[in-house]
Amino acid sequence: MGNIFKKEGILLILLLTILFTSPVFAQKKKKKKNKKVQETEKNEGSGLSIQEFQPTKVNNVVKLPGLKFPNINKIPLYQNNALLAQIARLERNKQWEEYRELLYKYVTSFGINNFLRLEDMDLMWRLANVSEYLGDRALAKETYRLLLRHNRGDIKKALAHYEDLTLFDKPLYANIDDYYRLVEKRALIDTLTPPEDVLIEMGPEVNSDFSDYGMTLGGENQSQLLFTSNRSERDTSEFNKQFNPKKHNENIYISTKTDYDMWGMAEPLETINTNYNEGSPFLSKDGKTLYFIRCMTPEGYGDCDIYYSKKNEDGTWDEAVNLGSKINSYAWDSHPSLSMTEDTLYFASDRKGGFGSSDIYFSVKDSKGEWGKAKNIGPFINSRGSELSPYPHVKYPILYFSSSVGIVNFGGFDIYKSFIVDGEFSEPKNVGPLVNGSGDEYYFAIDAEAKQLYYAKSKVKGNPNLDMQSFPLPMEAKPNNTVRFSGRVVEPTTGEVFKGVVTIIDLSDRVEVAPKKIRDDGSFDFELINDKKYLLVIEGDNFFQIEEIFFVDGDKHVQIPAVSVNSSLSFASIDFDPGSAKLKPEMENNLHLVIDFLVKHSNYRLIVTGHTDSDGNHDANVKLSKERAVSIKEFIINYGELTNDRVIADGKGDYQPIVKNPTTAEEKRLNRRVEFKIFLDEYRISVPVDDNDDINWED
Repeated sequence: MGNIFKKEGILLILLLTILFTSPVFAQKKKKKKNKKVQETEKNEGSGLSIQEFQPTKVNNVVKLPGLKFPNINKIPLYQNNALLAQIARLERNKQWEEYRELLYKYVTSFGINNFLRLEDMDLMWRLANVSEYLGDRALAKETYRLLLRHNRGDIKKALAHYEDLTLFDKPLYANIDDYYRLVEKRALIDTLTPPEDVLIEMGPEVNSDFSDYGMTLGGENQSQLLFTSNRSERDTSEFNKQFNPKKHNENIYISTKTDYDMWGMAEPLETINTNYNEGSPFLSKDGKTLYFIRCMTPEGYGDCDIYYSKKNEDGTWDEAVNLGSKINSYAWDSHPSLSMTEDTLYFASDRKGGFGSSDIYFSVKDSKGEWGKAKNIGPFINSRGSELSPYPHVKYPILYFSSSVGIVNFGGFDIYKSFIVDGEFSEPKNVGPLVNGSGDEYYFAIDAEAKQLYYAKSKVKGNPNLDMQSFPLPMEAKPNNTVRFSGRVVEPTTGEVFKGVVTIIDLSDRVEVAPKKIRDDGSFDFELINDKKYLLVIEGDNFFQIEEIFFVDGDKHVQIPAVSVNSSLSFASIDFDPGSAKLKPEMENNLHLVIDFLVKHSNYRLIVTGHTDSDGNHDANVKLSKERAVSIKEFIINYGELTNDRVIADGKGDYQPIVKNPTTAEEKRLNRRVEFKIFLDEYRISVPVDDNDDINWED
């Protein structure tokens, strides 16, 4: 492709003056949309046309394979009027299985431009809907997902169907405040240090008052951090001096780890930096090849091009080489990165012919070491929005990237991950709220051991002033959290399900895990790393907090019995010696469970009711049972530092036995019990109050 900047004279001066006054690297220049995109956006909200089937189950339905699109990168648009006529005839005749097979054939023949046309997205809707009707849930979910990523029209129907199909699949992340509720408890666990904050600024040695972003790790033991910054002031060109003698432009900087595992003062990479914009560095594994972008150069192909440079023995870098027209285009090309085997180059571009505003592309190196013609990575990664910052992990077959469109999204741009299986990309998954927030997350790097995440983050959506931050990589973002740990919280006798928050604490590696809400059916699930020990903490307003330790060895499902606070309960360990009201050490664990609940739920009160067996005098039994209840009350009040009115003590003696006329020691033991009743403060219940109970019932 010819160079668009080789004209001379006044036009060149005018063009470059305009270009150099726009932040083309951090916020790339808007481009004119192609006609198909304009027509699509003009028709937004026109809706989906097919009649909706009622989902059913058809016996012996043929399960079609997952969606693949072999025509992507081969043809821009697929059209077959004869096949469409057959599809319409089958629809009229309600021959649904044959209808679906031809729809599948047509849809999987799509080129990129088909994803920009509402009439073709309507065909995708029909495929999803009829697959759901025929009972092929897997294909229906996959097709609805793809429709939600690409359709520019009214997608409410598709979203409603997808939500129904994935009701018990999608993650229900809890409020981040719940993440901090257990910090005090975590401090008591000797293998875990509670985090002070989710995000850690990398400090003034790295960050500046200007935008800092676009980083990579390299060097021995990944001890070097290369990144982009627009902090420098220099002349951007000879002619520009008369208009704006000093201009901030993007340069590449390098920071090296010190002996104290801190990042040293960043220095400009002088042998690479020029009067033009340089950024988005990516260093090969051996540290000898640097890929980066350079913008607004007279010899370039477009806005920003991808270059590479080889490192010399003396540590300097060779003159940068443009990767050429097979990779670079007339548009913005940036964010280069290499695959795990370094034979595939990934990058982002806003060239025409993509799925959205900017897409991810790739190029494969041939046997001669030459990079092939760039290809679009396809509709499972790219969307109708923008995709940036492709980052394949150096040890695991997984691609991280940033996207403005996702089924689960927390802000503007979020970081997602996709597993690479047999050359195909799995459904992208949001790496969770411990990484993604209400702002934008992109320009990131993950170390080789997948322990640390480095990324640029804006605190407000759309804010261009970025700072680099680091954070221990949470579980959701790990490349090897492939084991499914699931469970269900139910009352063991009634089957009642509970609502609450489930938190996982990694006791092996101190890896943070985002808390999730319990689903309406009482279920929850996490994706964890195998062969690790985890602490499971479940909290809710209508059941006692649950804590259990699990060792995960392969996929695991657990049934969690929960005790409702709205019913009386007793603990087997709380069994007094005959005639005694003295607490025994083995009682304390369960009493602390009650204390924890009362401390965290200040709107609840507790009634402790003592019972005895039938031996002895009735009046003496009532007195003994009350003394036992008072002993428990005093223990709870003292250890929980609660006000006296939070716990009420009562004694029933032998007047309310579980077993009437007991004959065995075990039957007498069942009657000799203490019952706990927790109730909400706003509920007024009839309870006995004596002089020792300072109760102030407010109206």
